[in-house]
Amino acid sequence: MLRRWRTLVRRKVRYRITLGGALFAVALSFTGFAAFLSANNLLFLVFSALLALLLVSGFLSRLVLAGLEVELLLPRHVSAGAMTPAVIRVRNLKAHTPSFSIELAGRKDPLSGLPSILKPVIYFPVIPAGGVMEASVQVSFPRRGRHMANVFVISTRFPFSFLRRTTAVELRRETLVYPAMEPSDEALRTLQSVEGELKASAGGGARDFDLIRPWETSDSVRHIDWKSTAHTGGLHVREYTREERQRISIRFDRRVPQGESAWFEAAVERCAWLVWTLDETGVEVSFQSQGIAFEVSAERDTYEVLTWLALVESLGPRSGEVAGYGEARPAGRLEVEVRYNVNFGE
Repeated sequence: MLRRWRTLVRRKVRYRITLGGALFAVALSFTGFAAFLSANNLLFLVFSALLALLLVSGFLSRLVLAGLEVELLLPRHVSAGAMTPAVIRVRNLKAHTPSFSIELAGRKDPLSGLPSILKPVIYFPVIPAGGVMEASVQVSFPRRGRHMANVFVISTRFPFSFLRRTTAVELRRETLVYPAMEPSDEALRTLQSVEGELKASAGGGARDFDLIRPWETSDSVRHIDWKSTAHTGGLHVREYTREERQRISIRFDRRVPQGESAWFEAAVERCAWLVWTLDETGVEVSFQSQGIAFEVSAERDTYEVLTWLALVESLGPRSGEVAGYGEARPAGRLEVEVRYNVNFGE
């Protein structure tokens, strides 16, 4: 704890003069010049008081910035480009000294050059000694993948607004960001085409009711018969002798020629949005790519696919085929098709 507090105290502080500070410097210069020129004791007294005021201002502002710790609280699931609700928490580690007039803002990452996830400036009038202040904010991550560091700056103009003193705070925490979920025109056209096929073939499915039996751990929650459950006090499911289920197959070929990284990122975002949207409609989704095959259903979470898409990288044109293709295909493809999976005795 003591070592962490020393680190907070020794942060590098940058100074920027304000308009009030510039006017004060001009007044200080004229007073000092007049005092030395005239040898007037009253002017020397005023000049000394102004210098003391400047020194006290620097000491107090340094004390205000010392011992401040920033924490960012994010939801469990975050996607790139979307405005995500979050909580900024600022803790004052000083036991007896409050911090006044604190501003918190984001700063561009100096290594990657990516913009800050925090757009607005957060203002705290006072943070009590040993206390914590929170503010609800909206953050936006610029890209998918793992985000290891977020850079913020804390600044203050307390007590006399002569100088703005600023220190940087880097939060070292890993955040997994899913691909952007905003639908593109191509993704919307793909979804409309798939929905048209689903509606056209929906009349062919037959579902023959067989019996109601006690629920087992391998049963899907979608087959629970709530009337029998409420009557008996235990979970019961409806069993069918034949059920025809619709399934959407998404095949993503990651073999991308050099210079097609923009297409690859767009395809990743399109896959993420389609998997998420189709799963919400209750249709089973099969997702396949080089080396992996996901079956998204009630037993398998959609977030597994989104996690894979958040970290996926492109492959060279000569890499392996997509799981389930069965024959050679041109590199760099994204296919969506409607299939049927017939299950008996479910």
